[in-house]
Amino acid sequence: MSETRKIGCACGQTRLELKGAPIVVTECLCNSCRAAAARLAKLPGAKNLLTSYEATLTADYRKDRVRILSGAEHLKEFRLTADAGSRRVVATCCNTPVFLELKGAHWLSIYLHLWPDDTRPKAELRTMVADLSDASKLPDDIPNLKSHTVSFYAKLLGAWIGMGFKNPKIAVAGTIDA
Repeated sequence: MSETRKIGCACGQTRLELKGAPIVVTECLCNSCRAAAARLAKLPGAKNLLTSYEATLTADYRKDRVRILSGAEHLKEFRLTADAGSRRVVATCCNTPVFLELKGAHWLSIYLHLWPDDTRPKAELRTMVADLSDASKLPDDIPNLKSHTVSFYAKLLGAWIGMGFKNPKIAVAGTIDA
């Protein structure tokens, strides 16, 4: 766990420090991630998070291994609906999506576009392929899974055990609408 990486938003005002390797690196194709990415891409100056086949790329990190170094005052949450269990957190200094947090989760899904191209972790699998109307155009370079697997959940459980079943809270500075 000695590896420490610093990443940040497009303008550099919001910076994170990540310790160790991610739990898992995925490409998500669920309806929620695709809808949120499409809405967030419409924010002024924002970039599109989706790949050409509409996947959202993330590295899942234990919350206790993520530290906000600067720009916490710019972090605001976006929810698809007022009662949505998941929130996407955006650095409003440049409208860069930073991470996804599921309600009650002990991990954060950090968006891979925050890494420089040459150091970006490679996805291990695609999830929620069943949400696509036509999955036949997906690359076959990594597993294309219809939903989450037992091994996926086992990795998350192992991380939670490693955290002593804790779930640190991640504070943000408010909300945005997209």
